Amino acid sequence: MQGQDNERGYEELRKVRRESRPYYWFVGIFSFFVNMLMLTGPLYMLQVYDRVLGSRSIATLVALSVLVVFLYGMMGLLDYVRGRVMGRVAARFQSKLDTRVFDAVVRKSAVQPDQLSATGLRDLESVQRLMSSPVLMAIFDIPWTPVFLFGIMLFHPWLGYLAITGGAVLIAIAIVNQFVSRNPTLKSNVLTMQSEKISDQVRQEAEMVHALGMRRAAFLRWSDARKKSLSGQIGSADLTSSFTTLTRTLRLLLQSAMLGLGAYLVLQGELTPGAMIAGSILMGRALAPIELAIGQWPLVERARKGWHNLAQLLSEVPPEQPRTALPRPRAKLDVQQLTVVPPGEQQAALRIVSFNLEPGQALGVIGPSGAGKSTLARALTGVWRPAGGKVRLDGATLDQYGPDVLGEHIGYLPQRVTLFDGTIAENISRLSQAPDDAAIVEAAKKAAAHEMILKLPDGYNTRVSPTGGKLSGGQMQRIGLARAMYGDPVILVLDEPNSNLDNEGSQAVNQAIKRMKAEGKAAIIMAHRPAAIQECDVLLMLENGARAAFGPKEEVLKSMVKNHEQIQKTAAMPGGVR
Repeated sequence: MQGQDNERGYEELRKVRRESRPYYWFVGIFSFFVNMLMLTGPLYMLQVYDRVLGSRSIATLVALSVLVVFLYGMMGLLDYVRGRVMGRVAARFQSKLDTRVFDAVVRKSAVQPDQLSATGLRDLESVQRLMSSPVLMAIFDIPWTPVFLFGIMLFHPWLGYLAITGGAVLIAIAIVNQFVSRNPTLKSNVLTMQSEKISDQVRQEAEMVHALGMRRAAFLRWSDARKKSLSGQIGSADLTSSFTTLTRTLRLLLQSAMLGLGAYLVLQGELTPGAMIAGSILMGRALAPIELAIGQWPLVERARKGWHNLAQLLSEVPPEQPRTALPRPRAKLDVQQLTVVPPGEQQAALRIVSFNLEPGQALGVIGPSGAGKSTLARALTGVWRPAGGKVRLDGATLDQYGPDVLGEHIGYLPQRVTLFDGTIAENISRLSQAPDDAAIVEAAKKAAAHEMILKLPDGYNTRVSPTGGKLSGGQMQRIGLARAMYGDPVILVLDEPNSNLDNEGSQAVNQAIKRMKAEGKAAIIMAHRPAAIQECDVLLMLENGARAAFGPKEEVLKSMVKNHEQIQKTAAMPGGVR
């Protein structure tokens, strides 16, 4: 059933792979000539032993040697060219899918992070590495193994039977290797990724780990994961090495057996010495691709797993459909019967919530922790899609805007601000490839962050890290606010904007909201602190994911005070709730 669900992803991958079909034919044709030229060595030895030594002709030996040098040179050139072609085919495959896979990883991570989104780009790289590896060349060479075995059979049937038997044994070993090493290899890869995930998390939260005295505990946790990873790698490597050693030993034994049997047939007068040597060389060539495939089987397994993961990821996250470009919207927001179920959960975090926002208004969303304020913020910015109801921006539902276009119209300041590795200017401009310096400064001024940024060592060119580097939480918050206001959005969604701000920062947020209103735009503030709703005209109160009150700020606050007083009176009455 899962394979059927993933078929769309498999077809998408196969479609990209088919685009390079002419190059595969090119490599296949070159492989034909390469493998034909592989007969140079056996034929040379056949001629030397059976003719040159018998005739004692130096001229013949020189002529044959010059011809062999030329043929081997051509073989090396063709082999080199086909390797370069496959390297570019692999790069083309990855280049074609880079944007698609990156987009799928980001979209899935934003909604419901999981193993597929964590390894998506590495899965693509593993497929690319297989396509450019020597083991893929072995796949083009393996079909010629029967040809070499047939050539051995022409020398003498007994030699052919020995070669076929040896080849069958090696193929059986390859099949056993596939089944036996698959699970240990995949388990080793999973353990390695888990240890890397722990180390990345500890590195990103190094300040907290140090401040809370968690270094030893964090090290022990990482060390335990690392030991399991190393144990898995050793086990997988030992298993692969055992099969590789067994294959190599058996191949060498078969070549020696071929010489021994050939010598016996020479003594019996049924074979020439040249055919004996040529048969041994052909045997090595016939079995070499199989040995190579077994030796690099972990690479094959990792690519197979990556191919399956990519198919599942692309099936779960289909490509964005082209949308008709809409004009710049007004700051008019209509939320109709909105119900939101967080990804991976069964229970709705928001239930049948309705409200509207007009240009020039600021809406404050209040309520206790867990009431659904952050869920509403994610729904209004298009991160989480409604399970029911509609969110309309100037009459159009949010899904009628592309994600990047919607981000230009609705600025977003998340509850926890994370910066990207780069300069402050790059962070404010949202990593734009062609940033507008004037727009960057204007956004910073709107967020009252301009003067603060100028006081930093390199101003707007000050480099920051994902954790902020030397910036305080309040400074990161104000840079995040400037980023949200970059590009002149019509609506600003602020999730707990005052959580890390001092009084000056809070006043800056209020000034930014006031300016948005004066320009005919709108703002939505998810708040706990009263200072955050100072500039709000209307309030939406949420309780347990449902709308408890909505209306002008003064009316909602009065109703809250009245309800609070009523509860207090009820509690004070004899037999009341205490």
